[in-house]
Amino acid sequence: MSAIRLLVLGAVRRHGRAHGYQVRNDLEYWGAHEWSHAKPGSIYHALKQMAKQGLLRAHEIAPSTAGGPPRTEYEVTEQGTEEYFTLLRQSLTAYDQRPDMLTTGLGFMVDLDRGEALRLLEERVRAIEAWRATVVEDYIPAEGPEQLGHIGEIMNFWLHSADTGAQWTRDLIERIRGGAYTFTGEGDPFVGVLPEDTRH
Repeated sequence: MSAIRLLVLGAVRRHGRAHGYQVRNDLEYWGAHEWSHAKPGSIYHALKQMAKQGLLRAHEIAPSTAGGPPRTEYEVTEQGTEEYFTLLRQSLTAYDQRPDMLTTGLGFMVDLDRGEALRLLEERVRAIEAWRATVVEDYIPAEGPEQLGHIGEIMNFWLHSADTGAQWTRDLIERIRGGAYTFTGEGDPFVGVLPEDTRH
């Protein structure tokens, strides 16, 4: 699963129609270049590739006032919307992904309705708990991970990561149940994009 695909689809979708510079600027505003592979080259490459795959529709518009080549604006197609929501749902439920996928999903979770976001996050907690149980059953001796020497620290790390990930997710669930954030169908959500021609 690729965070850059979800990031780019979500950023274009937020604008309705956006050119590469807008997408890049938004992702830099979110700090995505710090926690993902959303670097300028990969953003422009993703836009072109997803247009070839039918996930985005490309529109050439007038050349820039500075005399540069025509600017290409992109919009998400129906197929792209389906891909976006598939990736978004996976990013909120998978327990075994890189942090950039969960981070990306959190950035777009308000595109779901509140009930679905809660169900997906609850599924994430169940997946983490099931994975933790497997680690305990399959990898940790009854006497404790110390019996494995320093290799036991791998299992300690896994358990700690599972426990903190599950607790953080439970806390987020409670915040959402308590009314935090504006989800689809509840009004105008926080969009988190920069106005056009604003540089971050």
